[in-house]
Amino acid sequence: MILSFMDAYILWRNLPFPRSGSSRDLIRAHSDLAEADEYVTTVIRYVERGIFKPAPVDVLTMLQELMQRIDRLGGMASGGDQTVARSQHAYTALLDLVYRQFLEAGRPCQ
Repeated sequence: MILSFMDAYILWRNLPFPRSGSSRDLIRAHSDLAEADEYVTTVIRYVERGIFKPAPVDVLTMLQELMQRIDRLGGMASGGDQTVARSQHAYTALLDLVYRQFLEAGRPCQ
């Protein structure tokens, strides 16, 4: 089952932001995730006010690269950091879904 745009949006808005972990690489990924999350907030304006204005950067590429990086980090992590990496990856995947659906919803009908 694929989440609808509004289901994914509501899940994202109610999901706590993931922790940063203890390794330098996971802390850096956490910081990059926070930046991506900030770009995705453009979706809020669309949902609340109907204003479709995508972020000035390629958010989807940013999220895809971040997911790949977190996957690599998760494969090397152990214990609590492995859990953090999974949580960061899941959050990033949700951002990707929300933003991708936002772009589709706001695209003019052809």
